Amino acid sequence: MKDILSIKEVYSIERLENEYDLEKASLLERKLRLMIKENPDLKPIRKKLRELIAEYEEREWSEFDKISDSKIKESDKAEEIVNFEQKFIQKRKETIRRKLKEYDMTQQDLGILLGHPKSYMSELINGVSQFTLKDLVIIHRILGVSLNILIPTFLQSETRNKVRESLMKLNKPKLRLRKKELI
Repeated sequence: MKDILSIKEVYSIERLENEYDLEKASLLERKLRLMIKENPDLKPIRKKLRELIAEYEEREWSEFDKISDSKIKESDKAEEIVNFEQKFIQKRKETIRRKLKEYDMTQQDLGILLGHPKSYMSELINGVSQFTLKDLVIIHRILGVSLNILIPTFLQSETRNKVRESLMKLNKPKLRLRKKELI
């Protein structure tokens, strides 16, 4: 599943392609379940995710005797990567909230600074939609949050694979993805 900048991009996803996509979609679906109380407009997006998840599970996991060890390993690795990403988002969320409290600000106040409505701020803070680079720089400059906390330095699975392929083509032994990238 490509990196979702705005939750509305879910409508353009035709199918989940791998275990990482499944893990991301499942996590997003759970987050939306909690956010629907605040923003009922998210219901159709959650429904679309549930359909994508059900279709993938039916296609990939329905025949128990055909599930290979490599499929289980792929699933475990995808879960590990998504958990790593979630820890990053949770740390960023906690840091931003702590800074807002320190400056006697609300999430809505931050939305005013960034030019975003309250409901969208909730999506950003919870990692459902992605902050723009401009948003993160403003948070850094106004609230004094380190860029290391605001900007993830890990690569999405698809990007990481493309970089690996490019590194192999370049044949430069000194160039490599650092261990941190491999999670």
